[in-house]
Amino acid sequence: MAISAKDVMALREKTGAGVMDCKKALTDADGDMNKAADLLRERGIAKADKKASRIAAEGIVACYIEGNVGVLIELNCESDFVAKNPQFLEIANECAKVVVKCNPADVETLLGCAMADGSSVEEYLKSKIAVIGEKIAVRRFVRYESNGFLESYIHLGGKLGVMLDMNGEATAEAKEVAHDVTLQIAFTKPVYLTKEEVSAEVVEKEKEVLKQQAMNEGKPEAIAEKMVMGRIKKFYEENCLVEQAFIKDDSKKIAELLNGAKTSINKFAFFVMGEGLEKKSEDLSEEVAKQVAAMKN
Repeated sequence: MAISAKDVMALREKTGAGVMDCKKALTDADGDMNKAADLLRERGIAKADKKASRIAAEGIVACYIEGNVGVLIELNCESDFVAKNPQFLEIANECAKVVVKCNPADVETLLGCAMADGSSVEEYLKSKIAVIGEKIAVRRFVRYESNGFLESYIHLGGKLGVMLDMNGEATAEAKEVAHDVTLQIAFTKPVYLTKEEVSAEVVEKEKEVLKQQAMNEGKPEAIAEKMVMGRIKKFYEENCLVEQAFIKDDSKKIAELLNGAKTSINKFAFFVMGEGLEKKSEDLSEEVAKQVAAMKN
């Protein structure tokens, strides 16, 4: 089948492999993007893709914490100029305050929730759109109500954000470790908290890819199967937060760091601003446009 240049470039962006390698993989996979990515990994040309979606929409990730309740929220707009305006952060925080109070199930429910002045979040955003002159939309949020304590980190003026729900007492040592862990997440971008969270399906697929990768290196099947065990350990270390080496001291694992401070992580949220959205030449992504369609007169 004919492989388009657009598909080749999309695979190249996803895997970091060369153009000709991507074209060959797509040809061998009959145009199946996921299968082609697996083929590139099996051939040792590309690493596992964690978060390969293009990042294009403008906006910010913000975190608002009130007592033991915290919200990590992404608010989108059309231009970087608006995203950097302090008023835009205020809008994100006002929406987050409503999430704290109302605990809505999703963005659609949030739009119907009441602000402090009695107006709905949808009406509030409409009023801000009228002033700013750009579309504004809440894309997603996570709300944590902690029995321990919360920690957050916002990087690069809202380009990415982390929120942790920690177990145990908020001692000075525990809070310092929690802060270090938020930096760890921002740097290493783990997909899971523990290896127990990785589904059997994901593990089996990873083993298949790693085995084929070893066999493509010329290893006999029996040896390749043994090599998989060591390589799957590395997969856990790269993708599971508590299995990772601490970025400030790689002689320690995150699990050891937490144990030393007599604390542990209940769960974490990690947002990259605009992740998965594509911006058309002069407009926000279609997803954001859909979110604000209801606000148009």
